[in-house]
Amino acid sequence: MGRARKKKPFFENIEITGVAAEGKALAKIDDKVIFVPFVVPGDVVDLQVVKKRKNYMEARAVKFHKYSEIRAEAFCKHFGVCGGCKWQILPYPLQLQYKQQEVIDALTRIGKVELPEIMPIKGSEKTQYYRNKLEYTFSPHRWLSKEEMDDEVKDMNAVGFHIPGLFDKIVDVEHCYLQDEPSNKIRLGVKKFALENECDFYSQRENHGLIRNLVVRTSSTGEVMVIVIFGAKDNAKIESVMSFIHENFGHEITSLQYIVNLKLNDSFADQDVVSYTGKPFIYEGMEDLKFKVGPKSFYQTNSSQAYELYAVVRNFADLTGNDLVYDLYTGTGTIALFVARSCKKIIGVEYVEEAIKDAKENAELNGIDNAQFYAGDMKDVLTNEFVAKNGTPDVIITDPPRPGMHNSVIDTILNCKPNKIVYVSCNPATQARDLALLEVSYLVAKVQPVDMFPHTHHVENVVLLMKR
Repeated sequence: MGRARKKKPFFENIEITGVAAEGKALAKIDDKVIFVPFVVPGDVVDLQVVKKRKNYMEARAVKFHKYSEIRAEAFCKHFGVCGGCKWQILPYPLQLQYKQQEVIDALTRIGKVELPEIMPIKGSEKTQYYRNKLEYTFSPHRWLSKEEMDDEVKDMNAVGFHIPGLFDKIVDVEHCYLQDEPSNKIRLGVKKFALENECDFYSQRENHGLIRNLVVRTSSTGEVMVIVIFGAKDNAKIESVMSFIHENFGHEITSLQYIVNLKLNDSFADQDVVSYTGKPFIYEGMEDLKFKVGPKSFYQTNSSQAYELYAVVRNFADLTGNDLVYDLYTGTGTIALFVARSCKKIIGVEYVEEAIKDAKENAELNGIDNAQFYAGDMKDVLTNEFVAKNGTPDVIITDPPRPGMHNSVIDTILNCKPNKIVYVSCNPATQARDLALLEVSYLVAKVQPVDMFPHTHHVENVVLLMKR
């Protein structure tokens, strides 16, 4: 006989006292921290522990005895199930306050570097409908509420987002507050048509089905791109779906495309794109610049806040017109091109070859001839030999992914000794770690947090480093 599973602790009348990482809140019991989602400081709840570790526990609130005075009403009916917008029950000014504190805590506790006064976080003007890109998943494995489980549910089809921690369960989204129209009506229209015309939804369990994903991209210029990803090469049904979208929403769509992805994963960066109607791209605008955005292009998903972020970068760089600038992890070159006219020359480096292709096209599109772009792994490209060949930078702008910069990249930066480093990060913890390594030669002169994603725990942070 196997051992009986030990029952996990249950706590009653526990007050939530703070906010923690990943959008969770926290409580303390006998000096042990408990992380709890979907609650705010001041809530008094009963907690069922779901994970117990040596130094902490994770729990879910199963009963509310008192709601916090600061609690806001959730605006989305899918709150608590969908993995997005976890902080919508926290008033936006408080969200900004906690994000500001997250930056301060990371730079002081992890980086342990000398800091100037940190500037107030730049909040987002739009806190709903701010995203320019959403990807919806089609599935025959709809997530069911407890009430639905008790009933006989016939329709298990869903179009929406993955339930956190469950790879195959999809919450069927009725209305999403992240992206403006025509996003919701296109999703609902395609779902209705597919169900009425026997276009089955793709099962990630069985790796079978026709419709896998729907990607909607919008831009500040008013253009719309729709990409349908199919999981089977059924030309007749593909044509019926694409024809339906064109006939019903074509007047709002600038670029309508599709992809047949027969792989076992959802990534489509390596798949061929078929342009059904319209242009194979849309344009995004920023000041007098135009950026060509294709189905595989990366572009900051909050267009208006992207401008605020890049404006901070340009301000911190304070270019003279005669500077040589390196833009590391340049992506599609948006930051590089945004500052190109303020410097003598800018060199962008990025791992993804498709992104560098986009960067070069966008440079040509905007008549910028002082930008050069290189593709390759940063630690392999940015070497002392690369610097010797391309010139010693006066300013380095770096915007690495969440893990931060590789140690060899930091070593090369320290060796070439730029006068300034403008470090953009979506992860203040790894940014703080890198700042500690750069401190040997650089002082932190300015710090500016920027909120790109309201109602989430994510925060961007820009730091200006000056050579000692």
